[in-house]
Amino acid sequence: MPQAINTEIKPFNATAFRQGEFVEISEADLKGKWSVVFFYPADFTFVCPTELGDLADHYEELQKLGVEVFSVSTDTHFTHKAWHDSSDTIGKIQYYMVGDQTGTITNNFGVMREGLGLADRATFLIDPEGIIQAMEVTAEGIGRDASDLMRKVKAAQYVAAHPGEVCPAKWKEGEETLAPSLDLVGKI
Repeated sequence: MPQAINTEIKPFNATAFRQGEFVEISEADLKGKWSVVFFYPADFTFVCPTELGDLADHYEELQKLGVEVFSVSTDTHFTHKAWHDSSDTIGKIQYYMVGDQTGTITNNFGVMREGLGLADRATFLIDPEGIIQAMEVTAEGIGRDASDLMRKVKAAQYVAAHPGEVCPAKWKEGEETLAPSLDLVGKI
């Protein structure tokens, strides 16, 4: 997997299913706000709906933080609609469900499974300039936790708004941060 942190997202065009409609999107839709691009292997599977449902449960809070969510698989937007209409868990999704049947987006982010045509289980946090600030990739059987994603979003937004400060391990909103300096070397 190529290095992605601090790189700009690459151009793409795709069709997504969102709130009962098909909509055209591109990399421009990810700029100007914080974005989460949430790759998963396939619709109508097992771990994927648990992750997407968990993310749907946190979507309102993400929206309050100015974050838009784009789930992506190599399924079509038609398949996303069928899944949305047939599953109670997926039916609660309000964010974009992007069809990437050409694999362009999945390949742009370096998470295409060689020879399978499926995306890895991967999450990317992108800042308003289109720069990747965080990423997570897990094995097929390991589902992600949206509450940990929330912590990472808040930390990335804090660091962006407070140059010269960093968030230590397990940092939560409102907790003390660090200001790296010569005086701090060897004191932690």
